[in-house]
Amino acid sequence: MIDDFAKDYLHNDLQEMRKAMFWKLDGLCEYDIRRPLTSEGTNLLGLIKHLSLWETRYFGEVFGRPFPEILPRRDDTAEHGADLWATEHEAREEITDRYRRIREHSDATITTLTIDSPGRVPWWPRPNVKLFNILVHVLTETSRHAGHADILREQLDSSTGRTAEYATDQRDAAVWDVHRATIVRAAKAAAEKDQHLTSP
Repeated sequence: MIDDFAKDYLHNDLQEMRKAMFWKLDGLCEYDIRRPLTSEGTNLLGLIKHLSLWETRYFGEVFGRPFPEILPRRDDTAEHGADLWATEHEAREEITDRYRRIREHSDATITTLTIDSPGRVPWWPRPNVKLFNILVHVLTETSRHAGHADILREQLDSSTGRTAEYATDQRDAAVWDVHRATIVRAAKAAAEKDQHLTSP
């Protein structure tokens, strides 16, 4: 009984995080979903591409249920990092539709297997796992990247939240400027206090 509850709970949370990832692209142009917004190149469409490819590995390969389409191999060094951005030849729909198909494949694995079904992750130090381990791992990774996506989207148009119905109100830029200035003042005051306490 508790096993079914745990599996459903984790699965439902994973589904919510996936929805959040899709929502982060809504209303944005091609350039904004692809352009790097951090010094290391993190971008919204690349996060979706990355999550989709790793879901195929964790809910496919690990349980002997390979995704039926050909995808880049994890151990192909020439493709290292290619899962984190989209080329000009990869359409938004191609990447998002593939994530939907992968999601369906993953959901079928989760639904079919019991929470203690064994799997093997050859690239982990302790490769023998259960579906429970993989559900927690993929939910954690998807939530982590949904947080990244939230910050990236905020940089683009001040939009934050998990889904449209939970989106924060978009305040006037002047309100955000005042709010940010308050935080900056507090940070400077704390730094000055720390410097005073640590100086000889």
